[in-house]
Amino acid sequence: MLNDIYHLKMTKRNFTKVEDIIKRFQKDKDKYISREFQKYGYELAEDLGDLKNKSLYIKLAKETPRGFLETARNFVKDAYNVKSRAKLFMWRLQQLKKESKSK
Repeated sequence: MLNDIYHLKMTKRNFTKVEDIIKRFQKDKDKYISREFQKYGYELAEDLGDLKNKSLYIKLAKETPRGFLETARNFVKDAYNVKSRAKLFMWRLQQLKKESKSK
């Protein structure tokens, strides 16, 4: 066992070149996002075409169960000829919350 540990320490590691890391880095994308719920909220705002209220969707992503958000998001995606995707999303989310409280 000690021999295996010594062997692991002595083997050459596969490091990634700095050049490759810099190529993969996208400066403008995900610049201020540090948590998963922030990313999800931002993507939700993009899907609904409501980036001016992205902080609302980030807050919803943080505080609302993900199942509710996904159900409302899919409802909006399936809707045809909608004037405001954001309003429809909020309406459906409210309906889902009411349904869960009544159970």
